[in-house]
Amino acid sequence: MEFPIVRREREAVEKKFGEDSGANGVIEDRIPHTQEKEIAGGANWVVQKFGGTSVGKFPTNIAEDIVLAGLNPPHNQRIAVVCSARSTGTKAEGTTNRLLRAARDVEAGSWNFANIVQTLRNDHLESLKVHFPTASVSSEQQQEISTRYEGDVNAVCDHLLKVLESALFLKDVTSQTMDMVMSVGEKLSCLYMTALLQTRGLSAVYVDLSEAIEPSSQLGLKGLNEQFYRDLATLFGEKVQEAVGDDEKCVPVITGYFGRVPPPGLLDQIGRGYTDLCAALVSVGLRARELQIWKEVDGIFTADPRKVPTARLLPSVTPSEAAELTFYGSEVIHPFTMDQVIRAGIPVRIKNVMNPRNAGTVILPERDESGELGGKKRPGVFRNRSVSNLIGEAKGPKRPTAVTIKPNITVLNVHSKKRTRAHGFLMSIFSTLDRHGLSVDLISSSEVHVSMALHSEYALLSGSGPDELSIESESLQNAVNDLTQTGLGCDVDLVPSMAIISLVGRQLRSMVGISGRFFSTLGENGINIEMISQGASEINISCVIEEREANRALNVVHTNLFTFLE
Repeated sequence: MEFPIVRREREAVEKKFGEDSGANGVIEDRIPHTQEKEIAGGANWVVQKFGGTSVGKFPTNIAEDIVLAGLNPPHNQRIAVVCSARSTGTKAEGTTNRLLRAARDVEAGSWNFANIVQTLRNDHLESLKVHFPTASVSSEQQQEISTRYEGDVNAVCDHLLKVLESALFLKDVTSQTMDMVMSVGEKLSCLYMTALLQTRGLSAVYVDLSEAIEPSSQLGLKGLNEQFYRDLATLFGEKVQEAVGDDEKCVPVITGYFGRVPPPGLLDQIGRGYTDLCAALVSVGLRARELQIWKEVDGIFTADPRKVPTARLLPSVTPSEAAELTFYGSEVIHPFTMDQVIRAGIPVRIKNVMNPRNAGTVILPERDESGELGGKKRPGVFRNRSVSNLIGEAKGPKRPTAVTIKPNITVLNVHSKKRTRAHGFLMSIFSTLDRHGLSVDLISSSEVHVSMALHSEYALLSGSGPDELSIESESLQNAVNDLTQTGLGCDVDLVPSMAIISLVGRQLRSMVGISGRFFSTLGENGINIEMISQGASEINISCVIEEREANRALNVVHTNLFTFLE
């Protein structure tokens, strides 16, 4: 039985895009296949990056349904695999968080880190044994693979213990030590995946990039600039080619951790997204035809399908749309990581490890004004914003691309008691926030008043009512003190438990009246708007609403602007 709202949405999609708008809500004809072929070029490498949950929960899918299937006809691809640290349960119990806890134990002077390392050792050793009954190799080969794997895992864990013991003795966990500790997660994960692929009869080789940047190397001495990443991509490509040699069927399994970078280290400079960045740099170094990011969802949807039942899978999005969606709550791919491959003209595809036959969502490089792929727009001072020109630009679907929610928002309102120039007022506020490490997601301002949306994974405020609220974050408390008690002399108030709802789409600037429809849809459904902001890129319209209304807002906006908007 098809529910009326689903049937109306399907019929609306088919009317708009034709009968080829496929099953499962996928708009099939949005990607020009000629463009994909043009982007792909002659290289036959495909780099596949797997997240920790995929490696931990669906290793057989990866080995048999994805890697093996890609190597065999009709694909006949050369596959390179990049793995994050394994996670078989919740993210809190994943390998990376366990390693972080081990480092914190060292900082606290506790020997409990030894128990954590032993647990990781046992977990990774036992995890391979469950796959032997379905192996495609002889019992002798299984024993050989098992012995080698056990030796490698023990060597990595023994070295980790020595690093942590040294840090405990010195009573100092440096950024370099932290990087070495964090690298163990990717090493163990890649050793596991290499051995698993070998039990399936595949030629697979473990590639450890943690020593790729030699101590005497000049890489990064001038900072982590574009030249550094270009050189790093070339280096990674050479390391992988050297590891596989002439064996075109050999699958390199590459650690996401790539070693020494200038202080304060890899984790501090790049963050926990370094595995995605490594996959991107390997793609550039190998001149791959595609970078695939494998997750536990089919791709990018018009809204979160867990919250909006009628959300549709998008076959393609632009890099700018993907960047906005990532920033405003959808876990797509970090914009900096994406930029590395897009500038090289390599498409990024988001796919589902549980549904590998689905085409997923591809992020295609945009064309510049000369028609080149992956190019940038020519800078200009003036733009024509006449209504006639905007209407003329509207060649694509008359719908936004997606709507997304970013929770855990606190609104900071600052009102100046003094008459001051707007630029001086704003400069004082932002320098204060920067000094205390607070970043702003949205801003709405006038000459003497500014409202800012602050996001944090941890509670900035606590308490149940306006009179009972207290500031939990030391950084926020210090910033409020500076704004109210120093020469700025501002009135400050905080609004907790808010969320950002964002409408994203490259076509937004050519959709006359879309802002009005967006805001009126919220208003007509009794959802109050705290503040409004539109990005300079003109592909994003955002507003702040109460967090308790977030899911309802997501559904009413999707129904009115994606289902019935004509």
